Amino acid sequence: MNDRCVKTHPTKSESESMPSMLSRVADSIYWMSRLVERADNVARFVEVNLYLEIDLPDHSAKSWSPLVAATGDDKLFEERYGAPTRQNVIKFLTFDREYSNSILACLRLARENARSVREAIPSELWEQLNGFYHLVRDQSSDRMASDELADFYKRIRMESHLFHGIADDIMARGEGWHFFNMGRLVERADKTSRLIDVKYFTLLPRISDVGSPTDNLQWAAVLRSVSGFEMYRKQHHLIAPSKVVAFLLLDREFPRSALHCLRNASLSLHAISGNPIEQPRLVPEVLLRNLIGEFEYASVEAVLLYGLHEFVDGFQRRLNEIGGGIYETFLQWRTMTEEEAASASPSTLPSTNGEPSVNGASHRSGSRSPVLIQTQGQTQTQTQG
Repeated sequence: MNDRCVKTHPTKSESESMPSMLSRVADSIYWMSRLVERADNVARFVEVNLYLEIDLPDHSAKSWSPLVAATGDDKLFEERYGAPTRQNVIKFLTFDREYSNSILACLRLARENARSVREAIPSELWEQLNGFYHLVRDQSSDRMASDELADFYKRIRMESHLFHGIADDIMARGEGWHFFNMGRLVERADKTSRLIDVKYFTLLPRISDVGSPTDNLQWAAVLRSVSGFEMYRKQHHLIAPSKVVAFLLLDREFPRSALHCLRNASLSLHAISGNPIEQPRLVPEVLLRNLIGEFEYASVEAVLLYGLHEFVDGFQRRLNEIGGGIYETFLQWRTMTEEEAASASPSTLPSTNGEPSVNGASHRSGSRSPVLIQTQGQTQTQTQG
């Protein structure tokens, strides 16, 4: 049997909620965008911490461990690097080739995803990402002074802006762009919430510092890390922890707030499925709609009364569920049986000559071909091992 990338035949009513893009291509575009967004957020964390060292020299020795805590990989860091010194943390988060969430590793994986679907993305987007990767790969923290490091992380942030700007400027608003947009927004919402959680529990050294100049400087640093300091000051003027939390979690207009990300991710999700936004049918649509509803009617007072850490922790778990739902519904691959291949119409079997798979190799016998299937009237994907 020739291994082909195919889609089964849905009924007319079912096809309204089935994306036409192959799951392999959708998966690569989704993760390409999400990984670049992840690299961008890590750079933001480090860049702001470099400036925070200057403002709060007394706390500089302790200011780097929260960045490791934000990743959730503090045990791995301790095993490999020991003490969370400035040099160790920067190397771990930026240049470590073996740590999958370092900036370099994220860009390498994003580049591999982009390379596997170059036929589906603009050439300008590939060229930007390729150059972005080589920019980071060719640097080393050991050779840069403090001011050069700050400029380096700012450059990473600007390269990320350019990458996303190219996508927004020239990608057709089809399924590819919506998978791209959904990936970056899910990742952005997650990282914004992680930043708040780390600030609340780790950056503040003593209870007596609440409301102090130290506390205000740290909350200002949180806002700067999401490029939200100026927008916040225009709305609220003075730094107040409750207002910062509301701005970063519940604001409907700030592009990096959790609620804004969720609302726009939902628009892309429904554009892909074809279902009306008022009528969520697929699992990720329902999960996302429920989460948005809770955020839209939440107040910062209720969030703080419930417990900020508990609220953020629950939010991250539900984001993981949404990500899992997106994967199972649109991105997961399975191998076709011979019976399924025999019953498929030849018109649904496009040639795969020279077409790279997700890992860059051509499809061969025994490989896993992406197939979208219908289950109980919903578009889902399954894997048969």
